[in-house]
Order: sequence, then C-alpha cells, then structure tokens
Amino acid sequence: MNGRLESVLAAIDADRLKRTLLELVDIYSPSGKEEDIQLYLEELLGRAGYAVERQEVEEDRYNLRVAMGGKEPQLYLVGHVDTVPAWDLEEFGAKEEGSVIHGLGSADMKGGCAAMVEAWLALTAALPESERPPVGLLLVVGEEENGDGSASFLKSCRAPWAVIGEPTGLAACFSHYGYLEAGFVTHGLRSHSSLPELGHNAVESMLRVLLHLGRNPLFNREQSEIVYSIREMRSSRKGFVVPDRCEAWIDLHLPPDRDPAALEQAIRRIVSGAERQIAGLDLSVDFDFASAGYNLGLDNPLARTLGEIYPRLGLPMALDSFRSHSDGNLFFAAGWKPLILGPGALEISHTPEERVEFAEVLAAARIYAALCLGIE
Repeated sequence: MNGRLESVLAAIDADRLKRTLLELVDIYSPSGKEEDIQLYLEELLGRAGYAVERQEVEEDRYNLRVAMGGKEPQLYLVGHVDTVPAWDLEEFGAKEEGSVIHGLGSADMKGGCAAMVEAWLALTAALPESERPPVGLLLVVGEEENGDGSASFLKSCRAPWAVIGEPTGLAACFSHYGYLEAGFVTHGLRSHSSLPELGHNAVESMLRVLLHLGRNPLFNREQSEIVYSIREMRSSRKGFVVPDRCEAWIDLHLPPDRDPAALEQAIRRIVSGAERQIAGLDLSVDFDFASAGYNLGLDNPLARTLGEIYPRLGLPMALDSFRSHSDGNLFFAAGWKPLILGPGALEISHTPEERVEFAEVLAAARIYAALCLGIE
C-alpha cells in the first residue's frame, strides 16, 4: 500500500478541498430540500469521469452513489448532505476566520462530505483504473430527520464496511451508542384559566411525571450511563384555558452494551409508580423508535490501517464511542460494520456556533484515502 498511498496523499489538493467545503456550506440543504447540493456534487463527481447513480428516495430527493475498483465495493465512504434547519437564513453560509470555517453543516457533516469527495478525487487522479481499490462513495439525504436516504440504499446494497464521516474530532469510533425515543402524553380536563380548580392541568401532570423520572437513579446524570434529553414539550393552544393535553418527547442514548428494549421496560416501570403519587394522572407512553448500539472491536483491517496512518500524519490516534444516533445504527442493523470518523465536534453541531478546523478536514481526506487502500 505504501507506494500507492504516497501517490494518493500527494494528489490531495488542499485548495480544491477548501473550495469544495466552502461551496457545500454555502448551499442550504435542510432535510427534505437536498436537491441543490446533490446537483452540485453530481456535477463535481461527473467532471472526474464517473457515471453518478441517482438513487431515488422520493420525488426530487435522491442519494448519489459512485464506485471504483472494477468489482463490488468492500467499503463505502458515507456522508449525509442534509442539515438541520438554519437558525438564521441570512447567516447560515460559510465564513472563514483564519484556519476555521464557520457555518451550518460545516461540522455535521459537510466537512466529512468534502473530505470524502477529495479522497475520491485523489484516488482517481493518482491511480490507474486497474489499481483503484474496490470502494464506493455514498452521499445520502435525510439523516437529520429519519434516515430515509440510508434506509433506501440499504434495501438494495450490502458491503462489509462503511466509514461514516460524522463529527468525532477524528477519533475512531468502532463502537456506537444505541438510541430510544420516548413519547409521553398526559390528559387533563379543560376549564377556564381563572377557575383551575374546575379542571385538571395536563401540563402540571407532565411536569410532575418528568420530575418523577428525573429522581430515579437511572436518570442521574452524574452516575448513570444513560444520556437523556427532554427534547420537546407542548400543550394545546386553546386560549385562556387550563390545558387538557400535554406531549413531551425524550431522547435517550445508551451505551453500546445496553438493550433499548430493557430500557423501555425500565421506564414503563418507573412511570407506573408515578400514578400512585400524582393525583388524577392520565398518562400514556409510547416508544416509536429504538436502535441498538454496537461494538466492532479493534481486530479488523480498518483499525490496523488507522494504526499506521495516524503516526504517519503526525496525529494522535484516539478511540471513542459515538454518543449520538446516526445512520451508523441503520447500517449495523443491516449487517454492515460502520466506523464513525470525521472532522469537527459533535458538541457544537446543530448550534449557531457550528464550525470546523480546516486542518481536521484535510487530515480526514488523507485518512479516508488510506482506509480505502487498506480494505483490499
């Protein structure tokens, strides 16, 4: 691999990579409205001589897929092109400050997408067709909503490995947290707001339920391994009344070895006890989405390649477990082995402070190229 890797690393063009990243961040592509960015990427890859396959997800929404190497890919570089909605439609675009690039999606995960495209272009430029590795590049839609892009792809394609460029600060995540979404609904009795004693306030019931949950050791943030976040709470908007309905959604992330089904049962047991403490409680609980975590271990060709490329690039190699939900859960459930590795920081993703160090994006392109060559 050494001779070919040197040629590929030399072909990685930092100026081209930065230009690609800036242009990607400047294209607004929230989930459901990804066509403009896919047209841009399709044209970019087409100029490199590839016939880019569109994989329809729904009308005007499609994944892009390309492959090299002359046989079925053994590894896919996977990036999602969609973002969460902009905080400010006048301020979402790219902004350079020294070595840092700010903007919606810069870390999650247009930095990873740009690095994957650059690795692909470098492999194409440096190697004759007969020497290119059997790998694919997949650019999907819909990850920030329900993963419908990856779900569509996984219906018809299977490969041993995927590298997904979520922001990990270049830490290699061979393990991944599981995810459980809990939905709570409390019901009450509507009355005029000036006469609350005649009604039953569903919001007050919900607050008491959430406090009851929070007192359980399972949700002690200082001691429990379970990561939970009350994502949303809303009630009926019926004017000057005591609300008769309240809904809340909780995101739960659990370590790779924890079973989402067991956590669901534990939550049901906890809230069943709330009925004895909250007068008049009328509560329903649903778990609409669950995804198991995984741990791939380190005895595999990707881990060995990373052990060689990080010192070669003068980078410390860090290992971690990816703490959020991602398309990696979907790939693993479909029988793949997904490594999560990309530039940027998860903690500032989905915030107005989102940014990425360009040096990390450049390093990611080199790492992705090495992983492609190391899979053979």
